[in-house]
Amino acid sequence: MDDTYEESGWKLLHGDVLRAPNYTTWLVALIGSGVQLGATFLACIVLSMLGMLSPASRGNLIGAGVSLFFFFGVIGGYYSGRLYRTFKGVNWKRAAFLTSTLYPGLISTTCFVLNFFLWHAGSSGAVPFTVMVMLLSFWVCVSLPLVFVGFFFGYRKQPFEYSVRTNKIPRPIPSQLWYMRTFPSMLLAGILPFGAVFIELYFIFSAIWENQVYTLFSFLFLVYVILVICCAEIAVVIVYFQLCAENYRWWWKSFFVAAGSGLYVFLYGAFFYCDKLEIVGFTSTVLYFGYTALMSITFGMFTGTVGFFASFTFVRYVYSAVKID
Repeated sequence: MDDTYEESGWKLLHGDVLRAPNYTTWLVALIGSGVQLGATFLACIVLSMLGMLSPASRGNLIGAGVSLFFFFGVIGGYYSGRLYRTFKGVNWKRAAFLTSTLYPGLISTTCFVLNFFLWHAGSSGAVPFTVMVMLLSFWVCVSLPLVFVGFFFGYRKQPFEYSVRTNKIPRPIPSQLWYMRTFPSMLLAGILPFGAVFIELYFIFSAIWENQVYTLFSFLFLVYVILVICCAEIAVVIVYFQLCAENYRWWWKSFFVAAGSGLYVFLYGAFFYCDKLEIVGFTSTVLYFGYTALMSITFGMFTGTVGFFASFTFVRYVYSAVKID
């Protein structure tokens, strides 16, 4: 009975558990963007908590957030580059370019399209074309080079060390239960991180869409810490269950299960729209759900990155303690 137990489960995966995932370029780009977002969120919360950013001035807060995101590109590029080196990637320039353009390109393209609706409606809230050109120039001249610099130094640094060697022939994966597939796992795992920020989301949405002033930055910092802990814990648990099912393809799963909380943020936005707001007109509705979708994607990229690094640390630590005969 003991011999059977020893020859089954997660211990059998020591030769495959750290096999490089598919689409590594896209994965490191998502992780690098998530690192940028996490650093930006933390910096904005701390600066606002210390009174260096005024919540009453939305323009200054948004401007500071955009600037910090651009400057933190060097950090995101570094971690993205080191991961790419760990995955034994060879085309680092392509990976660095994707890291620097994936999230900013998504945000700028979507905002540009949504801005057309404001221009068509003649709204005073439309962003002038000159401001958009200025932001684009700022991104090209500052963020893009910083991401490449960070990626270059991260790629030159020693990769993350593995305590086990990867087999040349991949191990076959047995059939998995339905709830261990990616989408059901996202739905199940995303509830916990969303629950950690559920109450705070009400105040944030109210500040954005009902012209209220948000001042609870000390409490928001505490929520940020709790969110990171929840994302890490739920991702590690799901990855552990997957390894026990002898499925070593956990890299993308660790990102998606924690990023699933972004779906619940979007659903909460839909609930907030129906229950709290009195928005009328097609243009206003498109703008609301467009910006809410961007918020959900941004939230999901950050939480997914936390889940990825927590799972990566967990897997490396656990398999470093396994003795292989």
